[in-house]
Amino acid sequence: MAIGESISAALDWADVVVPNRQSAERIADNVSANPHAARVIVGLLRALPKMSLADGLEMESLAYGVLQAGGEFQAWLDKRGPMKGSAPGNVRSVRVDETLQLELDRPEADNAIDVSMRDGLSEMLQLAAIDTTIRRIVLTGAGRSFSLGADLAEFGMTRDPAKAHAIRQQTLPAHWAARCGDRMEVHVQGACVGSGLELAAFAGRILAGPRAWFQMPELAMGLLPGAGGCVSLTRRIGQHRTAELILSGRRLNAREALSWGLVDELAADEGGANEV
Repeated sequence: MAIGESISAALDWADVVVPNRQSAERIADNVSANPHAARVIVGLLRALPKMSLADGLEMESLAYGVLQAGGEFQAWLDKRGPMKGSAPGNVRSVRVDETLQLELDRPEADNAIDVSMRDGLSEMLQLAAIDTTIRRIVLTGAGRSFSLGADLAEFGMTRDPAKAHAIRQQTLPAHWAARCGDRMEVHVQGACVGSGLELAAFAGRILAGPRAWFQMPELAMGLLPGAGGCVSLTRRIGQHRTAELILSGRRLNAREALSWGLVDELAADEGGANEV
């Protein structure tokens, strides 16, 4: 870890670069709480720049499977306890001329992505990847948040890592987002967390409202971002920024995200983040 260095100066020897000692101490505490997950995260981020998108997504899924079977994730599940899920979500889709408009539609759960939404996103992004007459894909979220990430109530449902890997290889929206991301815009309002951010980071353009915020909380669960985020974030903001975001678990506001290159433009007002 480098403190106060420029990223370019620390490329050869540091996995993460932080601005001050307080930031370093926060990361050290998080790593100490889940050292096995942190080690896998750092090792994966070191390897990804040398891989193709497809190979990177497969390696990320395999690494995620290792942590799914680990004690740190089990400890988080035990602490979480049983959770009651809410009504299934939906992905609304409308095509207008050459534009495919997609909306995460589960506002009562802040658009937490459940299995039905994951499958809907995968289906729609597969269509967009194959149909080259769709020249623009606009992804938004209904309500006050873009997405709080994957539905926590569904974590731990599949405990066989090999089976879970096979499911991700078949259904993960990231596989298709990686193929059509150059045509995709994501408009973010409020929370953009976990798998919501992982998917958004594949987009060629991200527009954020002034009260948007961004976070990757997976390390605290004994996991790594497993919805394509290690790949998409590394390609968008680089290995070192990605490591800082994941290992710190801290929130970035919209202006910080803009300065990092995580966001491409700030909307004039909150409503503007949903306009297409």
